Amino acid sequence: MNKTIFFGLLFVFMILIQVFILNNILFLGYVNPYLYIMFIFLYPLNKNRFVFLFLAFLLGLIIDFFSDSGGIHAFSTLFIAYIRLFFVRVYFNKFEVDFPFFRLNLEPFGKQFNYVVTLTVIHHFILFSFANFSFQNFSNVIINTIYSSIFTLIIYFLATFIFSKKQ
Repeated sequence: MNKTIFFGLLFVFMILIQVFILNNILFLGYVNPYLYIMFIFLYPLNKNRFVFLFLAFLLGLIIDFFSDSGGIHAFSTLFIAYIRLFFVRVYFNKFEVDFPFFRLNLEPFGKQFNYVVTLTVIHHFILFSFANFSFQNFSNVIINTIYSSIFTLIIYFLATFIFSKKQ
């Protein structure tokens, strides 16, 4: 399948899953998975960076529209989209010449795990910091970040395991 079509379908699929299924989950008052950030992890590095940042912003904005959250998803998604190249360099030791050949699913699991966990925790921390927006609720920010990150990561790794092709 053409990569452009695949990522277009992934974009739409992540929005539909997030809006119609995952936004309706609130377990124990703290846990709400945000699987739509999977698009950020899987988007190719060698594509136009402006288009990628625009798509990340648009993804967050659409989630904000359906969640009535006032732009916090757009900002947190755009932020992790902007800093992901730094973490690709840190965790995978890849540079711009390596970007056309980089595929996350071909990297060792430990490096994938560190990369995905770091970006997920950053995304969730920013998201819940803006949602609570006070130092009085800082413990709620940390609890929401930890629990939602764990739940998001479990769903992400299960989905990648189920849908990965056997080599």
